[in-house]
Amino acid sequence: MKKLRTASRRDLALIETLARKRTIYSGRSVNLRVDQIRLPNGRAALREFLDHPGAVGVVPFIDSRTIVLVRQYRHPVGEITLELPAGKLDVGESALSCVKRELREETGYATRKIKPLLRYWPTPAFANEVLHLFVAEDLIPGRHAPDADEFLEVVPMPFQKALKLVQSGKIKDSKTVIGLLAVALWHRRDT
Repeated sequence: MKKLRTASRRDLALIETLARKRTIYSGRSVNLRVDQIRLPNGRAALREFLDHPGAVGVVPFIDSRTIVLVRQYRHPVGEITLELPAGKLDVGESALSCVKRELREETGYATRKIKPLLRYWPTPAFANEVLHLFVAEDLIPGRHAPDADEFLEVVPMPFQKALKLVQSGKIKDSKTVIGLLAVALWHRRDT
């Protein structure tokens, strides 16, 4: 409601208001909601969406030219993907502690230097997930310990090769595409 009170007249012509919230499925990772909303013209409508606690991803640099990615099978798309280490936020967990945990679990690396890169909505048309991306440097090797239901391979790779895989369409995961391109653009990683 706070956004409504500070919205401009122009924004009010676009804003939908919640009439009734209904969770129709509660899962381990996401919930499915079907909310009844009031449109700006006063009519009622339904909005179906995934209610997600948020997630993190990290572009981890082993050295100035080499990053770590993970390969894993993704059931929804039926393919093995190449992605940034990432994971879902636990209830009450900060994005920073989550990204450090996920980096360690999925790759075995800890980090001495980590900083936020950006936050974004991967699919705001049908999910409320916020994805927090970070850049990690000064990595400390260790053993990876993925969750019991995660089977993944740690893949060190030259940063430039990863960018070429984005350009060729071989890397399709949105957080990975966005994270790699953001680092290339904003941090001038062209070595």
